[in-house]
Amino acid sequence: MGSGAILWALANPKLDEREVLQAMLDVDEDLVADRPGLLIIADKGFASKEFENDLVMRGAELLRPSCKREKKRKGEGLLKSVRQLIESVNDTPKGQLDLEQHGGRTFEGIAVRVTQRILAMAAAIWRNHKTGAPSTRSLVAFDH
Repeated sequence: MGSGAILWALANPKLDEREVLQAMLDVDEDLVADRPGLLIIADKGFASKEFENDLVMRGAELLRPSCKREKKRKGEGLLKSVRQLIESVNDTPKGQLDLEQHGGRTFEGIAVRVTQRILAMAAAIWRNHKTGAPSTRSLVAFDH
């Protein structure tokens, strides 16, 4: 049975997201080495031949939507089924978590708070999907 990983970073929005991911993989090379054939799911912002070649050299593959001038990419059809989940998890913290107002005093405190929210939202969205809830993004049942 394979194992996966979910990576996220609190990074300056002016940084190139490809460089942020490459730096994360440089810091912990085992993230890819311990997961042969790792598939990284990303958006069009990760489009770059150089970046994809770097991932291949590390033993990973990138699954992302094709850009306008590209042919349809291998595996692109798989993205449709997970896109809603990914967008829900990404969008909800933006609407619910204001890092400047939450009272975090250290990077670790902010990271823990973000992690708690992301895991809770992912669990709620997964549950809503599995139980056939009318809205997978709804967190009402979990709002106490």
